Amino acid sequence: MSLRDKYARIEWERRFLLEGFAGDLKITKVRRITDRYITGTNLRLREQIGEAEPTVFKLTQKLPGQASGARQGLITTMYLTRDEFWLLAKLPAKILSKTRYSVPPFGIDAFEGELHGLLLAEAEFDSAGEASRLKLPAFIACEVTNDLRFTGGSLVSATRQELQNWLREYGMTMHHGSRGETV
Repeated sequence: MSLRDKYARIEWERRFLLEGFAGDLKITKVRRITDRYITGTNLRLREQIGEAEPTVFKLTQKLPGQASGARQGLITTMYLTRDEFWLLAKLPAKILSKTRYSVPPFGIDAFEGELHGLLLAEAEFDSAGEASRLKLPAFIACEVTNDLRFTGGSLVSATRQELQNWLREYGMTMHHGSRGETV
């Protein structure tokens, strides 16, 4: 184990595109997330605002892995105070905003701004075996786990036109809003 790996954990995650937001989903939690991808680093600063819970501030480092499949690489997360967050928020960064709907085991992200209309579900796991046993519900359109364009670090720089082109490769278009409304 290298020093770099000492405090990180393996991130097991699968990502999926959705055609729309199914009305019969059992949403357990809704959070507004603003991610700041700090320029020139693998660092993400996150502000997470929940409905009935305190705001959470995190600094995360994601180091991509060489493996394909559910293993995404190494991840290290630190929780911050509000003051620490706002001090770090002064660093140059690209910003990605979304609303996350928890529909266990999935977090469904409805993106805002330039990416409005993109719905991306992700599920996190403790092992490759657990990830491979995931039963896909009907609301999943297609898997994009191995398509690095659909990671936050890539999406934060994507233009609407680029995203539309990427979706076309999967036979999809951006025509649904966060809860199914047409955009």
